[in-house]
Amino acid sequence: MKLLLTSCGISNGSIHKALVDMLGKSIDECRALFVPTAIYPSTGGPDMAMRAMQGKAKSPLCELGWKSLGVLELTALPSISKEVWAPVIEASDALLVFGGDPLYLAYWLSRSGLADHLRTLQREIVYVGVSAGSMAVAGTLALGETFPQPRKASGDPLTSESITFNTPEGPHHMTFMTAKGAGFVDFAFIPHAEHPDHPDASFANAKRWAEKIPVPVYAIDDQTAIRVVGDEVDVISEGRWKRFPR
Repeated sequence: MKLLLTSCGISNGSIHKALVDMLGKSIDECRALFVPTAIYPSTGGPDMAMRAMQGKAKSPLCELGWKSLGVLELTALPSISKEVWAPVIEASDALLVFGGDPLYLAYWLSRSGLADHLRTLQREIVYVGVSAGSMAVAGTLALGETFPQPRKASGDPLTSESITFNTPEGPHHMTFMTAKGAGFVDFAFIPHAEHPDHPDASFANAKRWAEKIPVPVYAIDDQTAIRVVGDEVDVISEGRWKRFPR
């Protein structure tokens, strides 16, 4: 499996080129599955999922001109025979995993059986994550109070502590939490760096956040993506990013 982990989808030409290179053929020759699961815990989640499928979301993903586009709902998979849904994965070139609640998504990646199935695929598939869709693949999830409250559905314990972040308006106190993710990569991911709608995700605060995470941390803005092919990790960017070592 190859991974293209974005903050805001296929937001510029460099990330688009990286996606095509990973697919190994043009997008209009590729079959994709859209995974909306992470957005449901958010207020208005079903509407946001529909907007993404219609190509009306802020993060370009479904509207790229795929040969075919289906919907893979992770919460439905445990009630469906794997003999039904697994061949659909096998026939796809890309999984488009939308944002929302990373803890909820990480739980359903595991509970649905999809995470284990992706680890055993004999053919290449490209996992394209957006925001929480990128965060959930890490072994360690880092969460702040800007994310929805942890769902009872998660069987993994959270650790939490109160920390203080510096913001332009002054010190900001918040609860910092870590939890177990899907474990596809051995680094953590902080999206939307320096975005006005995500004041906690400044690079200065990301450095302090990273000091509390036992793995390397990438903080990226909405014009940046992380590409993972085998053991090779590199950054595709027309914006700003920083890597904080363990």
